[in-house]
Amino acid sequence: MNLTNKTDILTAIREDDWMMHLLKTAKQLNLPDWWICAGFVRSKIWDIQHHFKLRTPLADIDVIYFDEQNINKSVEKEWEENLREITPGFPWSVKNQARMHIANDSAPYTSSTDAMSKFPETATALGVKLDKENNLILSAPHGVDDVVNLTVKPTGYFAASEARMKIYRGRVKKKNWKQIWSGLDIH
Repeated sequence: MNLTNKTDILTAIREDDWMMHLLKTAKQLNLPDWWICAGFVRSKIWDIQHHFKLRTPLADIDVIYFDEQNINKSVEKEWEENLREITPGFPWSVKNQARMHIANDSAPYTSSTDAMSKFPETATALGVKLDKENNLILSAPHGVDDVVNLTVKPTGYFAASEARMKIYRGRVKKKNWKQIWSGLDIH
């Protein structure tokens, strides 16, 4: 099975009990504008596109949210601890995107999806969550064509700055994705 569009991606995630369990776990925190993003979604897609039988291990499970009322970094650690208590043994990472513009030296973000749009790669700028009725929702500010076609390229935000492009190139080199997913076309 190859994925070609958003519907295919949502179906693949919906059929993955492990991913759905983690989404239900994150939903329990009731965070504003929350998503599980980046490698959680991207790796699932690349694994399917490469016909892997086993899931590629994740370095972390990125939960993002947007709360302008409390941008204290210590709150994020409390949320991570809550997730570890609910579902121990997972590498949870929680970040409030209302403060991440400071760490990334950029203009303030307006939402979690706005923050995702400024991730380094288009194929990583993805998030999933469950709404109040437990419908699975996918956010893909740059679409899904690059990720399903195994294309790795910088987002427009990163491409617009040589300093950010240096970060992008260093990140791609460090991640060494092509060693895992040989079919990637890295730009």
